Amino acid sequence: MSGRRRTEPVDALLVLADGTVFEGEAIGAPTPVATGEVVFNTVLSGYQEVITDPSYAGQIIAFTYPHIGNYGVNAHDAEAARPHCRGVVVRELTRRHSSWRAEEHLDAYLARHGVPGIAGVDTRRLTRHIREAGSMPAAFGTAPEAELKAAAAAEPGTEGIDLVATVTCDAPYTVPGGPKRVVAYDFGIKTTILRHLAGIATVEVVPASTPAAEVLERRPDGVFLSNGPGDPAAVAGAAGNIRDLLGEVPVFGICLGHQLLAEALGGETHKLPFGHHGGNHPVRRVDGGAVEITSQNHNYAVTEGTITGCEVTHVNLNDGVIEGLRCLDVPAFGVQYHPEAGPGPHDARYLFDEFAELMERHR
Repeated sequence: MSGRRRTEPVDALLVLADGTVFEGEAIGAPTPVATGEVVFNTVLSGYQEVITDPSYAGQIIAFTYPHIGNYGVNAHDAEAARPHCRGVVVRELTRRHSSWRAEEHLDAYLARHGVPGIAGVDTRRLTRHIREAGSMPAAFGTAPEAELKAAAAAEPGTEGIDLVATVTCDAPYTVPGGPKRVVAYDFGIKTTILRHLAGIATVEVVPASTPAAEVLERRPDGVFLSNGPGDPAAVAGAAGNIRDLLGEVPVFGICLGHQLLAEALGGETHKLPFGHHGGNHPVRRVDGGAVEITSQNHNYAVTEGTITGCEVTHVNLNDGVIEGLRCLDVPAFGVQYHPEAGPGPHDARYLFDEFAELMERHR
């Protein structure tokens, strides 16, 4: 077990595309220059689940909570086999973790997986800046400031780039489980989602580019559209495949899957100023008015008023963004947030039961 991180600090800088500079010290994998789109996440715990969420491909994660690494990392809490994020920014990386579940220090884990990071950053200032200026490309590392500024200016960010192609599985695989049969599109699927789906069905996970005809040949009771990274409009062929599935089989989408479902229905999506990333976002259920505290991780959202034949089922109470849709003429629904938590509250886990009920009604 790795108990302590390296004790000799190496100076590093974080430089945003607008030229704003933050000082710190290098952690994780030693890297002169790393680039990506910097976003902030407000979770108080669950940093390992966040770092290993494939939805962060192309992004640098800045944690607003000041102490990160307190309880180390372990194999069970990983949401993917490895992190897909471009880097990690923290205020303070704890020097020694303390948990009976810990198998490794976060610093050693990042280094082992080739993920660079920067600690000692004024993350409060960084968060305030992103809230005012929006998420933007950035570069960080041990290289000179001028080199980092040039790298930040050259980083394209996430818009218009098919990041799903970098995280989806290469071939189908099966997760044994309940009596029903579900085909899950892997746009960057999380392990915790698979655990919940396995509670109701045997799940066959397929690559993001799998044609609808091949999915229907498997005779599933339902199709699941997973979370994933980046711009939904850039995911090649996904909306068309989903369109061909609608009306043929019940469909449930989460996060990117929700956005792709909306696009399949003729809707549009747009990029949010700084996205929703955290474990405490209040969402109102339109039917009944109950409020759920939810886990969220997305930079894009469904544009209001662009879809017909659907009803809005959930709304974000912070900014009014559409958080849920249900089709009126076909068995399909989606939510923008993460009902599986991982990390986060469990208020919305009932949605997996609703998916099971929808499949049962349309067998």
